[in-house]
Amino acid sequence: MIRDLPGGERPRERLRDAGPRSLSGAGLLAILLRSGTASENVLDLATRVLTQFEGLAGLARASFTDLCEVYGFGEAKTCQLMAAMELGKRLQLASVPERPVINSPQDVADLVSGDMADYEQEHFRVLVLDTKNHVLAMPDVFVGSVNSTTIRTAEVFRDAVRRNAPGIIIVHNHPSGDPTPSAEDAGVTREIVAAGKALDIEVLDHVVIGRNGHVSLKERGLGGFAV
Repeated sequence: MIRDLPGGERPRERLRDAGPRSLSGAGLLAILLRSGTASENVLDLATRVLTQFEGLAGLARASFTDLCEVYGFGEAKTCQLMAAMELGKRLQLASVPERPVINSPQDVADLVSGDMADYEQEHFRVLVLDTKNHVLAMPDVFVGSVNSTTIRTAEVFRDAVRRNAPGIIIVHNHPSGDPTPSAEDAGVTREIVAAGKALDIEVLDHVVIGRNGHVSLKERGLGGFAV
């Protein structure tokens, strides 16, 4: 059991004495979980869970049901863990400069991948930009499969019209992890680009986010963007 370990190896005591950076991922997770099972201490439980989900990134993507099915978990530990993961994501977003500047698809990915790459459903987000490419707003305008019958162009441009913004970048995620744009992605983009021209709002790019990277439709010459 944890109480049988030397004081310097117990996660809470080590955090107290040497700080959180002195702990491994398993040690930090053990502090969140608080207790193990009848056959293993909490540090062993944490190590097993990280192995099962192939690290912290896999653990962050796990669903409530997936975690509840882990031997030694249950709803209480699952809630503790998912709450901690969500706080980490929100802190990452909160640490972004108040008005980040977008100069490339990589800038888009750096800004939104922290949360969008792990969504289990497709989220369609709009980055509203000023004349110097500062982000004025980035609302989610749709959740679900991206296709021409469900995306309403009025929602896509609502914040840009309200703020009299000259340009937007549209971005959505692929829960599969593969950011390769589909034919439907390209079709939706063409419609939005055409609507933007009618409103005199330039659609600067459409970036698809996945766990395995990101893809710019503009860079690939898809969706009505010139190569």
